[in-house]
Amino acid sequence: MESFDLIVIGGGPGGYLAAERAGHAGLKTMVVEKREFGGVCLNEGCVPSKTFLNSAKVADYANHAANYGVKVEGRAVVDQKFVVERKNSVVKMLVSGVKAALKKNKVVMKSATAFIEGKEQDGYVVRAGEEKFLAKRLIIATGSMPVIPPIEGLKEGVESGFVLTNKEILDLTELPKELVVIGGGVIGLELTSYFSSVGVKVTVVEMLDKIAGPTEKEISSILQKTLEKKGVVFDLGCKVTGIDKDGVVFERNGKVEKVKADKILLSIGRRAVTKDIGLENIGVNLERGAIVTDDKMQTNVANVYAVGDVNGKVMLAHTAYREAEVAVNNILGKKDIMRYNAIPSVIYTNPEVGAVGETEESAKQKGIDVKCVSIPMTYSGRYVAENTDLVGVCKLVINKKTNTLIGAHILGSYAGEFIVAVSAMIDLEVDIENIKKLVFPHPTVCEIVREAIFQA
Repeated sequence: MESFDLIVIGGGPGGYLAAERAGHAGLKTMVVEKREFGGVCLNEGCVPSKTFLNSAKVADYANHAANYGVKVEGRAVVDQKFVVERKNSVVKMLVSGVKAALKKNKVVMKSATAFIEGKEQDGYVVRAGEEKFLAKRLIIATGSMPVIPPIEGLKEGVESGFVLTNKEILDLTELPKELVVIGGGVIGLELTSYFSSVGVKVTVVEMLDKIAGPTEKEISSILQKTLEKKGVVFDLGCKVTGIDKDGVVFERNGKVEKVKADKILLSIGRRAVTKDIGLENIGVNLERGAIVTDDKMQTNVANVYAVGDVNGKVMLAHTAYREAEVAVNNILGKKDIMRYNAIPSVIYTNPEVGAVGETEESAKQKGIDVKCVSIPMTYSGRYVAENTDLVGVCKLVINKKTNTLIGAHILGSYAGEFIVAVSAMIDLEVDIENIKKLVFPHPTVCEIVREAIFQA
């Protein structure tokens, strides 16, 4: 039985980066992936959805070109089949890049289903397909999968192809006339943004009374109004009770209603993949179905770590990247811990949402005395020059006691690109007076942060 210093189970962002870092450091490493290397993010999530959204953004610009003094004859029409083909080409190229990086760092790649059979004196026995291997250390990075709730008719809808998850909808080569999105979270909103931009009638059915989950209320409200201008209908505060042959049945204020659809997108969240991988054979603790880890990414079992969606902390690919580095550093004897207070998130709608840290509401719930400032994106010269629908906003949350930034919430162009700068300010606990001394390039949209700081 061949022995490895480290076996990584799962080849998504957390898994492949952990394997790459470990291999680079000289550890004999193997990564086992049962589907496609790159995981959900690269194959059916983050990256492919952004290829779709960029096509929609181009179409939006073309159809509103007159606002910028550009004459276009007729309406821009999206070739959905080509969009899917381009998406597949992008995914193929990036997956090849992941495999090349693993190969360069001498990582053994195994395409198989992994199962932890138990612990021996020298390590953990992992079965990969028909073979068995010994691992001195394990990193579990099995990711997450869509939640499929017990809604009447849902299982049948999924089996027939009438109901789609984020995976299947990114392979649609023909546009539906009417799409119902169950769930107004990040994934649902991004795909709502795409399909509404390319001419599909979209209705979003959401159980909460607001969209975008924990997003700052002011931001989510403006985003909702912006999408409504594009024709999106939001049915909020509604509980889905059934799926029938041509639509979604839901309850609102005790009354039963229905919205028709050609296709339905199920997007109500994801859950950690922890079943059928043998965790019980070595006694790994779970909480609400996710692996429990400390700030070193260690589980309760010696030399066993868990990174990415499987630990249920922050289900974002960039979180998994950093968790992977923390785990490998600790394996190598380097002191490192994971911090979750300044992890940025982005909703890639048009316009984008970039957010990090506390909202005004979450800060008050924690008893933090804060002052908030909210200014329109029109304080940015570049934003005004490049946009005609001037609805953007920048909201900052400042800790009065420490005089540091603890939250930022931005709706506007390029928000996803410069939110990292604000993340650094929060993570490094930079004093507001020192932020004022930073020089921002002009004219840029990111100058809005500096303007807001001075307004505060």
